[in-house]
Amino acid sequence: MTEQNTRIDVVGVGSPVVDLLAEVSEETLQGVAGAKGGMELIDAEQMQALLNYIGTTPTRGAGGSAGNTVFTVAEMGLKTTILGKLGDDENGRFYRDQFAKVGGDTSRFKTAEGVPTARSLCLITPDSERTMRTDLGAAATLAADEIGERDFQGCRLAHLEGYLLFNRELLYAVLQAAKAAGCTISMDLGSFEVVRIAEDILPQMLSDYVDIVFANEEEAAAYAKTDSPEEGLTSLGKSCSVVAVKMGGEGALLKDGQERCSVPAIKVEDVVDTTGAGDIWASGFLYGYLKGHSLKACGEIAAVLGGEAVRQVGASLTPECWADARERLPDSL
Repeated sequence: MTEQNTRIDVVGVGSPVVDLLAEVSEETLQGVAGAKGGMELIDAEQMQALLNYIGTTPTRGAGGSAGNTVFTVAEMGLKTTILGKLGDDENGRFYRDQFAKVGGDTSRFKTAEGVPTARSLCLITPDSERTMRTDLGAAATLAADEIGERDFQGCRLAHLEGYLLFNRELLYAVLQAAKAAGCTISMDLGSFEVVRIAEDILPQMLSDYVDIVFANEEEAAAYAKTDSPEEGLTSLGKSCSVVAVKMGGEGALLKDGQERCSVPAIKVEDVVDTTGAGDIWASGFLYGYLKGHSLKACGEIAAVLGGEAVRQVGASLTPECWADARERLPDSL
């Protein structure tokens, strides 16, 4: 049996991005074009100019929304792979190597010739807020005609990042191939901008293809056109059987069919960095789901991992954070 045909628990679909993490002062950030917080797209030339401007060497890590989730699921012991496009460069080799180190199957990566691997410069200010500037590079060249059912064969669950909604042709190619291969499909909506841009197709797309949807408060509000997380949960629940509305320090609201529950957040005294915390939260939920845990238990696992994620810089849990997580959930991790 070839590697491509071995049983995979989760295939993450999205942009594999090398994160460049830099702690900067408020004064330094003021010299960066664009608003503080959130993410803006830039090109390779602008990225180099920013790296020259901050004057420090960022810490490098493997990232991307779906990537963050799948890396963490792999570290919990499930078999994972990533469907996305890397450049044929040093950063691309770094990303593959990092994924292989956590036991990830690298056979579904695609390669773009002559285009750099996607990079995201994450500028972290003393208030723990992150401002992201991203050059999508090779990741943006993944095309619908490169996707087929074979990419999903042998996979139990396909986890999609919401940014795929920016490329509808690619999105539907992924959804149709995943369904044809018999995958359960989960999606993290990604940002309220994504929800607003895709509002004309999102309800039907979720209803037709998606089994599990993750949204934060802003995304749920944008979807339901309400400020109430409860109403957001209800609205999303009309299209998906399993819904999780993440509310940061306020915990999460969960729904599975007629069952509803809330899960409190783990209290964290000193938040260091929120980068990827929502993605890591989703990894805990999916781990519990694939292990057959109850809805509430899935949320509790997610809460522990999400709480650990904000205690450190970056979206990859440190050995110390993993030790703390396993101590909190000895029967689950």
